Amino acid sequence: MLLPAAPVRFKNSDSEYRYRPDSELLYLTGWDAPECIALLRGFADEDRFVLFVPERDPEKELWAGPRCEPEEARTLFGADRALPLGDFADKATGLLAGGEGIHYRLGACEVCDRVVRETLRNGRRLRTRNGVGPWMLADPGTVLDPMRLRKDPAEIARMREAAGISVAAFEAVLGSVRGGMGEWEVEAALEAGFRSRGANGPAFATIVAAGVNGCTLHYSANSARIGADDLVLVDAGAEFDFYAADITRTVPASGQLEGARREVYEVVRGAHRAAVAACFPGGTLDGVHRAAVRRMAEGLVAVGILEGSVEEVLDKRSYRRFFPHRTSHWLGLDTHDAGPYRDRDGPVRLEPGMVFTVEPGLYFPPESNPGPPGLEGTGIRLEDDVLVTPEGAEVLTGALPLDLNELGESEGR
Repeated sequence: MLLPAAPVRFKNSDSEYRYRPDSELLYLTGWDAPECIALLRGFADEDRFVLFVPERDPEKELWAGPRCEPEEARTLFGADRALPLGDFADKATGLLAGGEGIHYRLGACEVCDRVVRETLRNGRRLRTRNGVGPWMLADPGTVLDPMRLRKDPAEIARMREAAGISVAAFEAVLGSVRGGMGEWEVEAALEAGFRSRGANGPAFATIVAAGVNGCTLHYSANSARIGADDLVLVDAGAEFDFYAADITRTVPASGQLEGARREVYEVVRGAHRAAVAACFPGGTLDGVHRAAVRRMAEGLVAVGILEGSVEEVLDKRSYRRFFPHRTSHWLGLDTHDAGPYRDRDGPVRLEPGMVFTVEPGLYFPPESNPGPPGLEGTGIRLEDDVLVTPEGAEVLTGALPLDLNELGESEGR
C-alpha cells in the first residue's frame, strides 16, 4: 500500500490554507504534515513499514517550520525504515516488486503515479518469467474503509471531546441569536467557541442559514442578516485531534415559535427521536432512515401538508418533496467518513464502535406550496452524533437539548 501526504493548498500565489493531513495516511501512521509517502509491504519479512520524508532544509524551515530527520521520523512514527523523500523514485519500484498488487489511488501524487505505473509494467514481465511481481491495482479504501468504520477506544475518546466542545459552543451561542445579527456573527462566535475550548477549528464549513437560506441544504455563504421572524438553522461541529463532530439545531430569532412552524418543528423532533430509537447493534442505517421517514409521513399528514394515508405517502414517497436527503452518514476523521453503507449481503449491520449522524429535516422553499400558511421559506433540521454501544447506542451530543424551551426559546433574544 502506498499512501502519499496531502498536498499543501494555496488560496493565492503563496498564501497557504491551514494544512489538513490526508486522513488515510494519518489513520495508519499518525503523520500530520506535508511531504511524506508511506509504503506498507505486507508480503515482506523486513522493512514492512517504510517512510519517505524530506531531509532538513534550513531555508525552507525558515518559512514553513522545522522538519524531522528521516531517522527521527523512523523513531517517532514506528517505521521499520525511513528514507529521504528525494530517493522515493529510485527506491520504491524495488520495494514494491515483491507483492502481488498495489493499493494506491491514482492521481493522489504525480511521482507515485509514475512509480506505480512503472512497477506494474515491470511486474507483468517479471511475473510471466518468475511467478512473482505486482499485477493488480486496488483502491486503499478496499482495506481501510471497513477498518475506519469501527472506531477504537482512542478514536472514541477524541470524538467524545469533539462532541463536548461542540455542545458547549452551541450552548454559549444559540441563546444570543436574534434578529438583526449577521449570519457571519453566529459563525464567528461558534468557531471562536471551538478554538477557545481546544479544537483544531471547525470540522467543515459552518452553516448559519436564516429564513429561506435554511432550505439550501449545504448553504455556507453566511452573508445575510437574520430577520426578526426568521428561523435560524445552524449546522456546525468542532474538529478535535482531527476527529469531527456534527450538530444541527434550528432556533427562532424572535425567541418564540408558534403555529404551523411549531408543529413542523415537533414533527422533525419526533422523527429524530424515532431514528435514535432505531440505533442498536444489528440494526442498519436503512432502518434508522425508515424510522425517521415513517414519523415524518405521519406528521406531514397530521399537519395537513400531505394528503392521503400514511401508507400512501410512504408508498408514493411524496414526503421526499420536503425531506429529500438520507437521515445519517458515517462520522470520524472526515465529516462524511469512510465506510460502506451496503455490501454484497445488503445494508451494513451496525456494530459497537460505529459512529454516525442522525439528522432528519423538513424544507419548504419558496413556491413549494406546503399548504398551511407561514411555512414557505422555512427549513428545520435537527442533528446529533450517535455511537453504537454493546447495549444499544449513546448520543454523543445529547447534552445539547432538542426542546426549544430548554434551548432558551424565551431568553429574550
